[in-house]
Amino acid sequence: MSTSVKLHVNVDHVATVRQARREAFPDPVAWALRAEAAGAEGITCHLRMDRRHIQDEDVRQLRARIGTRLNLELSLNPEIVAIAVESGAQAFCLVPESRAEVTTEGGLDARKESQRLAEVVPALIERGGEVSLFIDPEEDQVRASADSGAQFIELHTGRYALAQGIDREAELARLVRATELATSLGLQVNAGHGLDYSNVQPIALLPGVVELNIGYAIVAESLFCGVDEAVARMARLIQQAGS
Repeated sequence: MSTSVKLHVNVDHVATVRQARREAFPDPVAWALRAEAAGAEGITCHLRMDRRHIQDEDVRQLRARIGTRLNLELSLNPEIVAIAVESGAQAFCLVPESRAEVTTEGGLDARKESQRLAEVVPALIERGGEVSLFIDPEEDQVRASADSGAQFIELHTGRYALAQGIDREAELARLVRATELATSLGLQVNAGHGLDYSNVQPIALLPGVVELNIGYAIVAESLFCGVDEAVARMARLIQQAGS
């Protein structure tokens, strides 16, 4: 039996390469179009406060040109929220953000941020977007996410991706429990962070998971085999999980 989990491809690190030289290429929008043609069912990007990779114009061009869905990752920073509200993106994922981090380190604290979420989540939903919270697979965070009014959570799979052996099995069990709880509370579940060609299939098999967001591993693999094969190979692994 094959899985129906959708692959959303994150294009941030195509923009990272471009910004390293402040050139006009490689173009993350053109790369995203190739990713769609190769099997991506959605495109994800993260507009950070420091604009280290994705730029405001990238968001506008992605929304205008891609044929699938744009999932915009954003912090609770008011400037970024205002841009998101006007972006026309079909989905939003609220994430924690620190200027000192290399990449997102851990999930949003939905309990601590409950007041700000009470303002931001409805504003994004009113613009017609689906809203998810990027959280660690912990019971209190799942329950706080449900209380926020968000329709989705995205489970942070970073600890699972880094673990080995019995530790990985324990992390996978945490993800299973969080998924089951979220589903019982009426939340839909996405997952992402650190997923690659060797570890993606157990996550694709999590009961109730709708979508996987994967970027760095695919962008890195595309340096060797091209975007078409890198995306198509990941899509095949996801669809073949459990077959």
